[in-house]
Amino acid sequence: MIQTRLTEAFGLRHPIVLAPMALASGGALAAAVTRAGGLGLIGGGYCDEDWLGREWAWAGSERVGCGFITWKLAQDPGVLTRALARRPAAVFLSFGDPAPFAAEIAAAGVPLICQVQTLADARAAVQAGARVIVAQGAEAGGHGERRATMTLVPEVADLLAGSAPDVLLLAAGGIADGRGLAASLMLGADGVLVGSRFWASAESLAHPNFVKAAIDSSGDGTLRSSVADIARGLDWPDRYTLRALANDFTDRWHGDIPGLKANADTEAARWQAAWGTGDPAVANAVVGEAVGLIQDRPPAAEIIDRMAAQAEMLLNNGARR
Repeated sequence: MIQTRLTEAFGLRHPIVLAPMALASGGALAAAVTRAGGLGLIGGGYCDEDWLGREWAWAGSERVGCGFITWKLAQDPGVLTRALARRPAAVFLSFGDPAPFAAEIAAAGVPLICQVQTLADARAAVQAGARVIVAQGAEAGGHGERRATMTLVPEVADLLAGSAPDVLLLAAGGIADGRGLAASLMLGADGVLVGSRFWASAESLAHPNFVKAAIDSSGDGTLRSSVADIARGLDWPDRYTLRALANDFTDRWHGDIPGLKANADTEAARWQAAWGTGDPAVANAVVGEAVGLIQDRPPAAEIIDRMAAQAEMLLNNGARR
């Protein structure tokens, strides 16, 4: 097994963490990742407490954590208080300033994981007391920015080595197999945060039609855009765009954001209906460039076993060479 500072700190068998993907990383998936030796995180995302309660129940007695979209959490901070009462393995914050929540998380004795997209974000996360920083490259599915994983991860690793050597580092963005895990460790990470590969797992809450569309696509078929957020009526900060599969809907509106906003009521209803029925021609499968490395939908435990075994083989072969 590959042992790192991450596995030692969190008592894991593998340096693999489930990305807390909103509406996809439910309790069953988080529990499956934890049982398989990784760290499972429930995707609390937009702070829907009814959804969170159901998914915590599905996690059962497994030790899992949860994640929140930070700017959304700021609109209802009580969600964090109630989540901490469940004694999560970690709280994961991304897309906003973690500082207003850091003291409460620390007082509860829960590790804070902060996802960052820039070096400035990483410095702010260190100041907030993050135990773990996730350097997220633009290859990632869902929301993010412009930096690439290959360069952002070692830059953050160097930053931490010089100013906060006890803070752990995860790589995120485009990691779907053992090659990505091995490469991330070589870049200076202590482990990886994996989204799209677990999104296409047996336990994921992703609609089967969206998963099939993703498997049939490649990394070339994804797009960073604000179209889906406008269709969903979500007021995301301008700095973040959503990577998802391109489709007829984005083909029509990606180059005409003013037109989409002018027709928002009609188009939002059409997008939402397609999301409910799993129509990938209208609603967008939220996945990253790693989709080109995904050809099936196995259980999460099988994904972890494959990833860990391939990474160990590659690292051992490299050491022998």
